[in-house]
Amino acid sequence: MTPRRGDGPDAPTFTEQARRRQLIECTIDLISTRGYPATSLSAIAERAGVSKAAVLYHFTSKDNLTRAALDQVMTQFRGYVTERLARAEGPREAVIAYVRAMIGYQQANRRHVRVITEMLLDDAGGTKLKTPGSHDTGGRWQALADLLMAGQEAGVLREFDARTVALAIGGAIDGVIAHWLVHPELDLDAAAAELETFTLNAIERRV
Repeated sequence: MTPRRGDGPDAPTFTEQARRRQLIECTIDLISTRGYPATSLSAIAERAGVSKAAVLYHFTSKDNLTRAALDQVMTQFRGYVTERLARAEGPREAVIAYVRAMIGYQQANRRHVRVITEMLLDDAGGTKLKTPGSHDTGGRWQALADLLMAGQEAGVLREFDARTVALAIGGAIDGVIAHWLVHPELDLDAAAAELETFTLNAIERRV
């Protein structure tokens, strides 16, 4: 029996798709526990129970595989945030939903945070970006800036430069998460509440 294909004659078979998903999950596990440098193709192959040649058949290089792993993490992250934004009842509530979702996803998916950190930061201390601005993968600050501008247009938020404030709020979120990764005893729920207050103080109209 010929393995079924997903979409068209050149698309991967369902078996190949399943193998790719397995390799990506193994890569996420290894990067999150061993770090990016120690996540070799041989280590991924061993974790998946296949040969190194089989890994290369599906992804051709470590860079392609680790990039696919990062893409999957970021896609799931964006989906989580987008879903929660859709429930917000207004512009102000959408901004708060964004802050809560950014913290909530990372709290529930610590290994994904490690993948993002390992892939985008160049040093073990997590302070030097490989490529300046790469921490804003997927236009993250722009998405928040759009929410802020919608609130301004609706008249519920004060006038300010949306890009600057979006970067400030995003940086505050990143700072809290970076501290939590090193100090897991941090009460992240309490930190999220403080970030919500911080954000509202920065954006709400003053009477």
